[in-house]
Amino acid sequence: MIKRLLLGCLLALSGLSAWALSPELANRIAAGESDDRVAALQQALAAGDASLGPFLRALQDGRVRVKAGQAIVVAEGAEAPADAEEPMLNNRMRREIDSALAGLDLLSTDRDTRAKALATLREDADASKLPLLEKALAAEADAGLREQLNSLVAGAKLSSVDAAQRKAAATELSGSADPATRALLLEKLAAETDLAAKSAMQKAVNDIGDRLAWGERAQLLFSGLSLGSVLLLVALGLAITYGLMGVINMAHGELLMVGAYATYMVQQGFRAWAPGAFDYYLWLALPASFLAAALVGAAMERSVIRWLYGRPLETLLATWGISLVLMQAVRTLFGAQNVAVENPAWLSGGWALLPNLTLPYNRLAILVFAALVLVGMGALLAKTRLGLMVRGVTQNRRMAACVGVNTARVDTMAFALGSGIAGLAGCALSQIGNVGPDLGQSYIVDAFMVVVLGGVGQLAGTVYAGLGLGVLSKLLEGWQGAVLAKIALLLVLVLVIQKKPQGLFALKGRSVE
Repeated sequence: MIKRLLLGCLLALSGLSAWALSPELANRIAAGESDDRVAALQQALAAGDASLGPFLRALQDGRVRVKAGQAIVVAEGAEAPADAEEPMLNNRMRREIDSALAGLDLLSTDRDTRAKALATLREDADASKLPLLEKALAAEADAGLREQLNSLVAGAKLSSVDAAQRKAAATELSGSADPATRALLLEKLAAETDLAAKSAMQKAVNDIGDRLAWGERAQLLFSGLSLGSVLLLVALGLAITYGLMGVINMAHGELLMVGAYATYMVQQGFRAWAPGAFDYYLWLALPASFLAAALVGAAMERSVIRWLYGRPLETLLATWGISLVLMQAVRTLFGAQNVAVENPAWLSGGWALLPNLTLPYNRLAILVFAALVLVGMGALLAKTRLGLMVRGVTQNRRMAACVGVNTARVDTMAFALGSGIAGLAGCALSQIGNVGPDLGQSYIVDAFMVVVLGGVGQLAGTVYAGLGLGVLSKLLEGWQGAVLAKIALLLVLVLVIQKKPQGLFALKGRSVE
């Protein structure tokens, strides 16, 4: 036992003597009043010696003892001397040690380690760390980290005792677009006494605020376009079932739900049988969601809706009943709780354009997907035989039947197409939120608003109305809140319909008595 204790102490003392950190400075860091210990730590840190790191980590791990005015580092696995005292670490010392270790990590050869250290020091950079920060800046080769270090050095200079240095730092920081930099400037501005430095700080705060305002406007615009693309996807199916066929389908939201649950089932299948290919499940989920919703829509049309063409009130009531049946069926099969659909790795994260402007990849993907679905549906209706027959039946059913078109079959195919597009919308919605039995109820009213506002049977009107309502909704939400924004949108729709009963982009033609 005595031999083991002596061996541990010898190892600790030999290790301490190998460091550039002097025994006197090590003892000041380990013992004494908090202010003195912090001052000693900052003195050691200013030298920027990497040998400080092992001592601080040993102090964190409780392997440092103080005996006879000397700090002893106990080797791992060895027992500490019985008559030595263990240094006390209060919250302040722990924060200072964490900050000091992060500062030392700035000299690491690993980029991720340096990036993590920068994130830690962002909230705790002051003038005492300037020598170390400037040393790290001189050695930094990565352009992105170098830019962050420049801001960190300027932020640390704001704590300098030299007013001219504080003014120069504020002037340098005025070109930033980081909300954290603005918050730091505001904090220093409140305590600044020098008029020149105070004026420079105020100007920097205003400049950064103006720059951040553009980021907020861009974020608001993107949020509106993102919501508009979702509404467009949801409304595209209605543009056929309601806009072209005149069927008020209150179960349209549940067709979205069917597509979302089809996506969930495909995800679970990949997770169980092909976990290595999980990131590709969405490519199979897209056709699966389309087919699942299209089959449900075709069954609805053949069993119920085909008997109700030309009777909008009965269609509304019947499809509302079908929506309740579908919701209860999903609750029975999957439960009443929401299920989580996980994004593939390539849809996770976002594209950071500004510190306060990040465009999520899943939202960007939905914007692109909505555009592709719109182009595909427009080409199908305008360039294919099915599209020709759909347009012929919707414009003049009797004449289409006279020239040999099977109108009942076309009705089924058109309704299945609109339902399948709703399924694609459900697949897209599964990537930005939870999937549950009530998923479609959140979008059905907005989808009808888009179709009615854009003009019945007009794809271009659906696009303009969807994107317009999305952007307008986000603008009103930022101004008056979500509830009042919905009310305002409804009032806008009522006013538009009063002036243009057929919508903004009504079909032009003459009515024949």
